[in-house]
Amino acid sequence: MKKRISLILTLCFLIIGTNSEAKQSSALVDTITVYSSAMNATIKNVVILPDGYYNTQEHYPTVYLLHGYSGSYSTWIKNTKPSLQEEASKLNLIIICPEGKNSWYWDSPVNENSKFETYISKELTHYMDANYRTVANQKGRAITGFSMGGHGGLWLGINHPDVFGACGSMSGGVDIRPFPNNWEMKDLLGDYDKNAEQWEKHTVINQIHKIKPNSLAIIIDCGIDDFFYEVNERLHRLLIYNNIPHDYIVRPGAHTHDYWHNAIDYQLLFFKKYFSRK
Repeated sequence: MKKRISLILTLCFLIIGTNSEAKQSSALVDTITVYSSAMNATIKNVVILPDGYYNTQEHYPTVYLLHGYSGSYSTWIKNTKPSLQEEASKLNLIIICPEGKNSWYWDSPVNENSKFETYISKELTHYMDANYRTVANQKGRAITGFSMGGHGGLWLGINHPDVFGACGSMSGGVDIRPFPNNWEMKDLLGDYDKNAEQWEKHTVINQIHKIKPNSLAIIIDCGIDDFFYEVNERLHRLLIYNNIPHDYIVRPGAHTHDYWHNAIDYQLLFFKKYFSRK
């Protein structure tokens, strides 16, 4: 009887141990905190790993997905595209969804506590490269987002080509000047009437001159019913005029999570093709 009890207990411990190991190895979607010295704050981020990450020594390319105004680090995985882990596995890459608050992903010249450009382009990328098996150069990094995050994807990609080799935008606010009283931007740049120069410096459409030939892979997507459609059209025409290669997608749709749920599939495929270049 004692032997039977001992055997049963041993089996129980083996089962518990096996389940614990499986649970640990399948932690492919996790929330991490990263300290930002630029803002003296701890920032939350979602990290999404592909299947098999813990079973190999492979290094993976990374895609940074930025949320929109009033969103958070969890918006992508909870609302916009809950199946992101499946996409990461299918395309064999790591996806990072950082917190960006309502920063528009600038280093604000007005608010010293809003330095999300430095946080994402330097502090977070360095953390990811130090703590995960990433392809630790611009050829292994892409960045995109929707709405405010679409602005951020292009802003960070264009201004930090040494960090990101590819960038994108979905329904992005790529020219902020027509919207001087919206989305708290004046809290970051000052009132437009008194600080027009800052607004001119911080709008994506005025960054085109910084793009060197064939230095950056760019993809832009916007629905024809989106209130940002016209500014995306203007950006597209300006890129053509300046002979800057880019993919430009226009489809029926508005400024909605349903649109971005679909749009991200095209962007991830675009980035996968970029990562696959020899």
